[in-house]
Amino acid sequence: MKGIFAVLAALACLSCGGPPEQPDHRTNFVLIVGDDIGYADLSPYGSEIETPNLERLAREGLRFTRFHVANMCVPTRASLLTGVYHHLALDENRTLRREAITVAELLRQSGYSTYMAGKWHLSKPDNFDGLPLQRGFQHFYGTILGAASYFAPATLMRDNEDASADYQRPYFYYTDAISDAAVGFVRQAPENKPLFLYVAYTAAHWPLHAPEEEIAKHQGRYAEGWDKLRQARYERMKELGVIDPAWELSPRHPDVPPWDRVKNKEWQQRRMEVYAAQITRMDAGIGRILEALETSGRLENTLVLFLTDNGACHVEYRPDRKGPYLPETTRDGRPVRPGNLPEIMPGPEDTFQSYGHGWANAGNTPFRWFKQYDHEGGIHVPLIAWWPGKIGQPGGLTREVSHVIDIAPTLLEVAGVRHPSRFEGRRVLRLDGKSLVPVLRGERRRGHDALFWKWNHGRAVRRDQWKLVAIDDGPWELYDIERDGTELHNVAEEHPQVVDALARLWRAWAGLRAEDRFKP
Repeated sequence: MKGIFAVLAALACLSCGGPPEQPDHRTNFVLIVGDDIGYADLSPYGSEIETPNLERLAREGLRFTRFHVANMCVPTRASLLTGVYHHLALDENRTLRREAITVAELLRQSGYSTYMAGKWHLSKPDNFDGLPLQRGFQHFYGTILGAASYFAPATLMRDNEDASADYQRPYFYYTDAISDAAVGFVRQAPENKPLFLYVAYTAAHWPLHAPEEEIAKHQGRYAEGWDKLRQARYERMKELGVIDPAWELSPRHPDVPPWDRVKNKEWQQRRMEVYAAQITRMDAGIGRILEALETSGRLENTLVLFLTDNGACHVEYRPDRKGPYLPETTRDGRPVRPGNLPEIMPGPEDTFQSYGHGWANAGNTPFRWFKQYDHEGGIHVPLIAWWPGKIGQPGGLTREVSHVIDIAPTLLEVAGVRHPSRFEGRRVLRLDGKSLVPVLRGERRRGHDALFWKWNHGRAVRRDQWKLVAIDDGPWELYDIERDGTELHNVAEEHPQVVDALARLWRAWAGLRAEDRFKP
């Protein structure tokens, strides 16, 4: 009888238009990005902030200790999704060029289900052609702007439609909403297709917003201040092996006073408590995504990558700073009071603050400078890879020098998808990145001859052991970045020929135009 029913079922499928689709067992991808989180802000990299789900990924996966991004959100996200340097992938409006093909477009064309939850930040809200659904994602839930209230996020969308009604719910919190959407996408994804899920949290970008019960978990933890915090993280990072123990701890930034001279200590502590709460809430959401993958039967065939988009952000939010991301009132009509005002404790919906120089300096331990700069504090971030049965040394560390442009080629190689010369009738910019698959498997790869940076206050190039870096139009600084990873000993005067050679290399790269980089 079973045989008869099988034949009847097959005939029914044929009558509906053909045989049933064969399951596609290629690897699933979950790409997770944290926002404005420093190298030392997560427990697998030495932080006191508990992130047990990221710890699990690190314990069973691979941690990169020489991974780099651009120094701000937009350029990092452009390179992340395309594998192309940002100054080529973005047009003059900071929108992804049509010729910079996203990994979502290529994976979708090859049979993947493609979903995104969270922050887009690669087009203006009114640029329909630049929105996620027009760049390869089948479904999207999140915000288009680069920052937003966590209780009433501006430009919240579901697919191509306004979703602002969602945050009228009393318990709405954007980090949770991103996690909820990601979990929902895992559950609704067709079982016979591989999954690409991009989860772009806004945590822990300003404003300092978190549920009170989450903040309470961190109460009193930062009473000793940022100086002792930096030292404790530095020692822990050396123990974990995520920094070279020979690297010196950089001095406190000049704009940061010693903790014993700080005024308004309770307010300062509260800023860091809220920031920590934003991170722990994000980690809890990552745990729920992993649980959904397990429930769906996908977990053991999934490559999870977690990174942050730049170093910790030092910006002090001014009371007079305005923007489309800043609501004038709360959802129940109370005025929002923006600015880092010590008389107002951050966290609730009617505040809009940032955590500032002192705590960002601790977040970027042991490095110098911050987001917006191309010194290591702005561009040296965590990358954790988790891939059951495929990681060469589970729980290990890799010193492979790598860059965010390497992520897209990695996904394409694992999926067996070729990067084309043309896509839907248009020419395609060639990849700048190189796959990390050999590194994940514990093998050697041929790395980059050189890596480059150029955005906001920074410009830099790295080749071999040398890194040339500058702030704005200031003089070039040269560091032996392998020995002096915290960039404390400028040797430009001792090696003028190295400076000249690297400066010429950087100028040639910076002068490239998109037209120069089309695939033949």
